[in-house]
Amino acid sequence: MKVIIDASNVAYYQIEENSKPKLTNILSAVNILEKNGHEFVIIADASLRHEIDDKNKYKILLEEKAIEEAPSGTDADHFILNLAEEENAKILSNDYFREFFDEFKDINSRRLPYFFKNDEIIIGQSQKPKKAKNILQNISNNILLEFEQKRYETYSTKDGIDFSPLNIAKESLIRMDKSRQNGLGDKIEGLFSKLPMFDKIVGMVENLETSAPYVIFVLVNPRNYKEAVKNAGNISVTIGDRLKLERNPLIAVRNDLYMIPERFELNILYSDEVEQDSPFNIEIRVNSHDESFVKKNSRNIASTIAGRIGSWKFPIVSVKPDVLLENPGEFEIYLNKPEKGGL
Repeated sequence: MKVIIDASNVAYYQIEENSKPKLTNILSAVNILEKNGHEFVIIADASLRHEIDDKNKYKILLEEKAIEEAPSGTDADHFILNLAEEENAKILSNDYFREFFDEFKDINSRRLPYFFKNDEIIIGQSQKPKKAKNILQNISNNILLEFEQKRYETYSTKDGIDFSPLNIAKESLIRMDKSRQNGLGDKIEGLFSKLPMFDKIVGMVENLETSAPYVIFVLVNPRNYKEAVKNAGNISVTIGDRLKLERNPLIAVRNDLYMIPERFELNILYSDEVEQDSPFNIEIRVNSHDESFVKKNSRNIASTIAGRIGSWKFPIVSVKPDVLLENPGEFEIYLNKPEKGGL
């Protein structure tokens, strides 16, 4: 870990009235950082040399470049914050730097607070970086919009229905029965007569033993994924029996970033409408603050997109930091055609 020691803030820690800032405070910080194997640099306001208690030793440290002063005419706090951004470093300081909140985002995720106990510094933890609100949903919205612009249909409903295996079965029956009443029954009957086509589709899904005219993508919050998968077989049998289908529908459960816990949505397609593979790989470029969070959730992004475009296989999602995206929450989306013969 790289650390910038805010020398003036550390030296002035809880000094008594009419007392001078303490060089030993700075040296205590140096000792603990060295002990823990951290890289560090000491940055001080130019005025500190005139106020410090041990001026001679401080002068030697300046001459040896062990302590560096902020450039003349430069605000030391601004210099420290800017250097921390450039070096992706933490800042050892109890200063909240409030006057710079508009310019430097999420300062508290860089700041290491501290206190002294028996003249020894105790360094705390910085706050976790703030996540841009709804960044995963915003990224997914942007991806789906890109698919729509390329003339691919996407499922857009995000309201959600109370989650339970019973409700999944009920809602599936209502929607599928309604489609039959709207004159789509002939298409279903026609599908039954095209078993070779179904056999080809069956081959796209691992361990699928029977072909099905319907595929029901069940879109759930990750918290409800296991329960939905556990009950998928019973849901499929119930729907097949109730609608008197020759073959039960296939239930494909997908984690969906739009669904809050205990809610679900259904994207119901005919088998011949389902994509074998996602037509595009997805590249997401993000601000460095959001990189680890978006990477951690990249599979849920892929699952969300697969469920809403109706694809058996997830798109390949790559996440890359981009220095041109300066603010947390900023991102860019690129859709790329998979290379032929690739995985």
